[in-house]
Amino acid sequence: MTPSTHNPDLALHQPGRVPHISTRSLIKRGIDISGALVGLGILGLLLIPVAIAIRLDSAGPIFYVQERYGLQGKPFRIRKFRSMVTNADELKSQVANEAQGLIFKNERDPRVTRVGRWLRKTSIDEFPQFWNVLMGEMSLVGTRPPTADEVAHYSEHHWRRLDVKPGITGQWQACGRSTIKDFEEIVKLDLHYQDLWTPLHDLRLLMQTVFSITKGSGAC
Repeated sequence: MTPSTHNPDLALHQPGRVPHISTRSLIKRGIDISGALVGLGILGLLLIPVAIAIRLDSAGPIFYVQERYGLQGKPFRIRKFRSMVTNADELKSQVANEAQGLIFKNERDPRVTRVGRWLRKTSIDEFPQFWNVLMGEMSLVGTRPPTADEVAHYSEHHWRRLDVKPGITGQWQACGRSTIKDFEEIVKLDLHYQDLWTPLHDLRLLMQTVFSITKGSGAC
């Protein structure tokens, strides 16, 4: 998998919007920093064994780097532990899309490696993103950060998703993780999160996400 090429004009397509109040919350930022430090500490313990497992299972880099779009369409790069074969992007056209709308999902995606399925089920593949949280590009709780292909096809109401920082988890992940495959339903959940947002609601979603991961439900 190769990282996407930055399109400097893409972020200019969004209508001007006012960021959500959560983006100015010192309490939310404090929770993010605390959670990111804990997550990075766990990442430090997992890094070597996970890296060895990835390399033994599939030749290629340890991390997958991809450009995503964050608050008000600002581009940034995320890193994940690689969970697919290295030529996954080239093989994408051969895999059926089981989702509806602007997202791509397949629960039995043949591009996912054996170790990759375990990384996804446990969400360990997401742990490198705690660095993005620490840097302020992401939050522990927010909306799923979209790719360039998704943003390029956004309608105006879709941009409301990016009134908040993208999150490692969010209303969508906590409520159903990857079992929800309709993009418009994901948008509704993201906007519902903005309506419900309080620091306490963030903590509630974090606990629900941990419970969901522990059960191993909805991973893809």
